[in-house]
Amino acid sequence: MNHPLSLAHLTALDLPPPDLIRLAAQAGLDAVGLRLIRVTETSPGYPLMEDARLMRATKAALSETGLRVNDIEFVKIAPDTNVASLAPFLDAGAELGACEIITAPYDPDLTRLADRLGLLSEHAAARGLGVSLEFFPWTVVPDVLAAMTLVSKAGPEVAILVDSLHFDRSGSTTEQLEAIPASRLRLAHLCDAPVTPPYSLDDLLYTAREMRLPPGEGQIDLPAFIRALPPDIPLGLEIPMTATRSDPHKVLKKIVADTRALLAGLAVSVPNFGDDQNT
Repeated sequence: MNHPLSLAHLTALDLPPPDLIRLAAQAGLDAVGLRLIRVTETSPGYPLMEDARLMRATKAALSETGLRVNDIEFVKIAPDTNVASLAPFLDAGAELGACEIITAPYDPDLTRLADRLGLLSEHAAARGLGVSLEFFPWTVVPDVLAAMTLVSKAGPEVAILVDSLHFDRSGSTTEQLEAIPASRLRLAHLCDAPVTPPYSLDDLLYTAREMRLPPGEGQIDLPAFIRALPPDIPLGLEIPMTATRSDPHKVLKKIVADTRALLAGLAVSVPNFGDDQNT
């Protein structure tokens, strides 16, 4: 098994893309995920498609560090989503060399949701981009089975993004995860957290956005989760914690060290570019 490791933007969302890229390089990672569209009114997004100066700085940081962009986010597919209006966002992803677009299900009409997801996939594929749907326990697509049902209707190229936190808190099983064709799994998010069900909506949202844990510091069965994934799927480290804001470099180095220790215990191979790179 060989899992490339990337840094999901939510882990250090206060950092603009050039700074995030350099942070990831210093920690020995080989890719990043970038949030170009904000998710909430109180959290930032970095619309590179509207900011030529920031786009140039981001591409310079990628060239300087040798890192790549694994994914861009975050498209909330809602009842009023206009896929054609996302063209500048998709163009920015292609310009950055991204592989995947991350989407989320926020339309209660599942037929319309599947149709929009399929249309987005077609527009993305024309630019060399894939589309992955991330499921969340508080949405209309709350678990692995619901996600697989939806992407099957959306089209053959639409994939599922499985996040270890949402996987655990949705009650999904490793047997369900193992049953998903490898072609439908092109990216996973990794973190740990306490396992203390039942969870209120506030519990789910707070942990997801503010208080995840590095691998090994919670009770999620991460070894079983990783073994159920395709052997070469990229793992995005999505671990927002309040401590990251004060010393993101120190916190990320610990996250990466803990992740590598977990994968080493599973005899999993990951690229290692040296933890002292660019320090």
